[in-house]
Amino acid sequence: MQFQKIDNSYIVHVEKGEKVMEKLTQFCIDRNITSGQLSGIGAVKNVDIGAYDLASKDYIHKKYDSILELLSFQGNVAIKDNEPFIHAHITLGNHHMEVSGGHLFEMEVAAVGEFIIHDFKDKTHRELDKDIGLATLSLCKI
Repeated sequence: MQFQKIDNSYIVHVEKGEKVMEKLTQFCIDRNITSGQLSGIGAVKNVDIGAYDLASKDYIHKKYDSILELLSFQGNVAIKDNEPFIHAHITLGNHHMEVSGGHLFEMEVAAVGEFIIHDFKDKTHRELDKDIGLATLSLCKI
């Protein structure tokens, strides 16, 4: 993995064969990024995505082994279980120009992985919302 820092942001190149969520999470841990925003594009494989089923309070998973275009990666960073945690959703495209997407669990870079992390230089936390069954952002209420 390579990176360049510009002000409170990092341009991160996750290299071929590296696991994206693993590398980006470790990057945030190593730099004490506890609140931030992420975006990215690239070409990926071995993708594990899901959609949350509110009734069962569990994720439905779908896995892709083929090489796909990472059309969009949007996520945030907050503290969960005393560690930086990345919550990300992605949009993927295949060679037939068909699109799918969902909550990202993990994926591997097939050719290129280009990401931007903006560090908010603050702390944001996730807390369990028992009604939903997920750890959601705990923010100031208006």
